[in-house]
Amino acid sequence: MVAPPLASLTQEARRRLQAIENFSDLGSGIHIAMQDLDIRGAGNMLGAEQSGFIADLGYETYQKILNEAVKELKNDEFADMYTEEMKKGEDFAGDEFVDDVTLDSDLEMLFPDEYVPSSSERMLLYRELDGLETDEQLLAYRKRLEDRFGPVPKVGVELLNVVPLKRLAKHLGIEKVFLKGGKMNLYFVSNPQSAYYQGKTFGQCIKYAMDNIRRCELGEVSGGKRRLLVRNVDSVEEALGILKEIDGKSINN
Repeated sequence: MVAPPLASLTQEARRRLQAIENFSDLGSGIHIAMQDLDIRGAGNMLGAEQSGFIADLGYETYQKILNEAVKELKNDEFADMYTEEMKKGEDFAGDEFVDDVTLDSDLEMLFPDEYVPSSSERMLLYRELDGLETDEQLLAYRKRLEDRFGPVPKVGVELLNVVPLKRLAKHLGIEKVFLKGGKMNLYFVSNPQSAYYQGKTFGQCIKYAMDNIRRCELGEVSGGKRRLLVRNVDSVEEALGILKEIDGKSINN
């Protein structure tokens, strides 16, 4: 490779040459591409501009912000378009409208000191758990726990149940789950005009409330946001069972 003296090159040019030198093996194209993305920034992925601030944020953070922006557009500016699509027979699950689920609880969910003695090890386990996305990954994670530390205690199992709980809540269009005082409050998509409320998924939630009218209360809170209150929920495991039952509901039955 022939190049001008390094002193005459810009910092970006030097970084590009360094990337080519470091990643010269067969199959290294993806590494060069990621390095280039970091150097010049991802830019406006939904437009024509090609300069951005990804180096300041980090790629994962940038992706999260981008996903949140897309969800916001779906719920606000393009809500009418989604409503029209539903009228044509198409339907969208809650995943299309919810980016992340917030869980607030007074239940005990953790790996106790006597189960995982090292605080740094517990932090690593919590971080890994937070990144799991599938039931298969969760099962493999639990098996590794049991191989290293023995049977998972009840409070640890409660923590493991948070992963499928949040995933299923997102699928049902739930932005926040409050588990406090033996009650579960489910807060749905913030925008009351969202196309989500015209779809089958929200219909399943309504059907569950109607089928369990003594236990449930469906209403609105400030700003017109919909909320479903479910009484007598004393564990994450029980909360997960309720969401599974809602997800299995058919509004045609």
